[in-house]
Amino acid sequence: MQSLPDNSIDCVFADPPYNLQLGGDLNRPDGSEVDAVTDHWDQFDSFRAYDDFTRAWLTEARRVLKPDGALWVIGSYHNIFRVGAILQDLGFWILNDVVWRKTNPMPNFKGTRFTNAHETMIWASQGEKARYHFNYRAMKTLNDELQMRSDWVLPICSGNERLKENGKKAHPTQKPEALLYRVLLATTEKGDVVLDPFFGTGTTGAVAKRLGREWIGCEREDFYRGVAYKRIEKELPLDESALKTMQSKKSAPRVAFGTLVETGLIAPGTKVFDKKRRWVAIVRADGSLDYNGQTGSIHGLGKDLQEAPSCNGWTFWHYEADGPGGKEVKPVDAARQLHLLANEDG
Repeated sequence: MQSLPDNSIDCVFADPPYNLQLGGDLNRPDGSEVDAVTDHWDQFDSFRAYDDFTRAWLTEARRVLKPDGALWVIGSYHNIFRVGAILQDLGFWILNDVVWRKTNPMPNFKGTRFTNAHETMIWASQGEKARYHFNYRAMKTLNDELQMRSDWVLPICSGNERLKENGKKAHPTQKPEALLYRVLLATTEKGDVVLDPFFGTGTTGAVAKRLGREWIGCEREDFYRGVAYKRIEKELPLDESALKTMQSKKSAPRVAFGTLVETGLIAPGTKVFDKKRRWVAIVRADGSLDYNGQTGSIHGLGKDLQEAPSCNGWTFWHYEADGPGGKEVKPVDAARQLHLLANEDG
């Protein structure tokens, strides 16, 4: 970070060591060992050593950020309060604390505490009166036209998204791409430079590349760097038309259409259409639809195109999905049901 010029970064997303202070192995009730974070990079001699480390990287983050730049830091109860106090001491201004509530958290195997089902992110600007970017309308559209709240319900990284090397997790704390997708869509623009000082296996870089943002990653572990390079090399940027976001309207079911876009069940750039294929629209990065320049949510655009008083976009719009016999036409509600089923199974 010290090699970067002053005021050169639009957004810092930091997932620093949590200083978990784990003592000994952790086992499930059946005796099997839990793959917990016991790596040397998460170990500090004392709280003071961790605080000194935190102050050093936050000082550099403040230096390289532009005056209107954003800082995001994620952590658990082990470290986030210490990090929050230090960033305030350095002059950062907290805009929100965002709770990532995990739909499928790891249980508390010993049964001695509540299941730890969330992590906390701090979103901060450079100062109390500093300007900052917030794509409010895009966030509202992503959430089916309800104002986005500060509690985000997203699954942990699992399944095909979980990177593995030789059958083992490549990284013990890999963050889900949906989390970074929302962070970057909310507080950056196409072409912005995003810095991740604790790059790990490159989630920030992969999502930044997909969304048309530039990225810089700092990672001292050779193994993680190798995994990140391979991963990002495969990532393709979204088409220009899919990257545009809403600069809008009302009502949401329990799962927002934007959640399906974030989690990749319906990817930006997907073509959706009504059953008779009178209208074919493109899904955009924030979950809005574009039909020949006419934009809106799945409900709003369907209503406008039909000149109807209302529209249930879940059943009105369809898409092509892979099936046993090839391509199958399904309502977008089928993707919502897949999402609900996956979270129930999690």
